[in-house]
Amino acid sequence: MLKRFLAPWTEHTYAILRIVIGLLFAFHGAQKIFGIFFPHDIAIGSQAWIGGLIELVGGILVALGLFTRYAAFLCSGTMAVAYVQFHWKLQLGAKFLPAINEGEPALMYAFMFLFIACRGAGIWSLDGDRR
Repeated sequence: MLKRFLAPWTEHTYAILRIVIGLLFAFHGAQKIFGIFFPHDIAIGSQAWIGGLIELVGGILVALGLFTRYAAFLCSGTMAVAYVQFHWKLQLGAKFLPAINEGEPALMYAFMFLFIACRGAGIWSLDGDRR
């Protein structure tokens, strides 16, 4: 019964999910690139700066639904690298667990963007309007 009730809203909720995830990700990039609510300065051209640029531009593209599959795939890979390199650091023991190494957001973004890359833009997207 619940499935029948929710099924008509699947495309709409997916579009809202894509838009919200993209905007949240873009905000993280804006923090790094423009220094908004961010505790340190990031050197232009550094790995963190490039990551911030991918977050900002990729997040905006995903939110708009423009080149969605490509942008989401790049964002997913960026977060996978961020998790392995900055959170997990290939350590065993307790540091392997995302709750301990503080990598939960990076992992969630990585898999959410991978899902978006596989699913595509959906409704309310510029990709859909281009077709």
